[in-house]
Amino acid sequence: MKIAILLSVLCPAAAWSSLSMKAGGAESNVNSRRGFFTKAAASVVAGSVGFVQASQAYNLPDLPYKYEALEPHIDTPTMKIHHDKHHATYVANLNKALEGKDQPEIVDLMENAIAAGPAVRNNGGGHYNHAFFWSELEAADKAKNTKPSKQLEELINKSFGSVDELKSQFNARAAPGALFGSGWVWVCVNKKGDELKLVGTPNQDNPLMKGAADEIMFPILGLDVWEHAYYLKYQNRRPEYVENFWNLVNWDKVSENCAYVVEKHAGVPVQG
Repeated sequence: MKIAILLSVLCPAAAWSSLSMKAGGAESNVNSRRGFFTKAAASVVAGSVGFVQASQAYNLPDLPYKYEALEPHIDTPTMKIHHDKHHATYVANLNKALEGKDQPEIVDLMENAIAAGPAVRNNGGGHYNHAFFWSELEAADKAKNTKPSKQLEELINKSFGSVDELKSQFNARAAPGALFGSGWVWVCVNKKGDELKLVGTPNQDNPLMKGAADEIMFPILGLDVWEHAYYLKYQNRRPEYVENFWNLVNWDKVSENCAYVVEKHAGVPVQG
């Protein structure tokens, strides 16, 4: 379609140009026009290929709520910096790292991200983790009206005994002494799909990555405990940030994630 459109624009110009040439140069004119259209077609094809590659580039997804929606538990300045600067940088660096290479869906990139090297591991993980994180949060006044599905509640009770015990163990796993430095804490469905596990990962690793944990597991809930996620408001009080996180959890979305991974035995797709 693109080639036809461009050639339809170019043909009149080429025809008009040929009228100004002398009859004695007819053969030269034919060859010239043939070369012109060959180059034009090649140019359009190359442009079309470039368009396909560009359409596959990763992008920064919009937040599903306003920056201030998570106040007072996560402050507006943190949300702006976290999303517009940190997450955006991971996306830009990932596109740079995979320029001219295959760019699969971000969830599909995760399994072999560690083997692919630091650029894909860090930036691919950073993109997936943040896109996942934004999607599971909701304003506190809305989040309080969500609840675990029957399927999720049964898995929580089987694996931890109760929702409160899940929260308690999760908070302990997210404490500075348990996860030193930067990283994430995840609630995952195991590979069999019949149990929930808590997993802590350093930096931008996640349990979808081969080698990040004992086995590949499928996150249904995650928390960013890098300092950039909370320091403006909480400074060194990470446990307070972790505790307040529960006020923002959209259990309807977590239940949706759970249903997806139990059925598909695959990671949850994200936007971007």
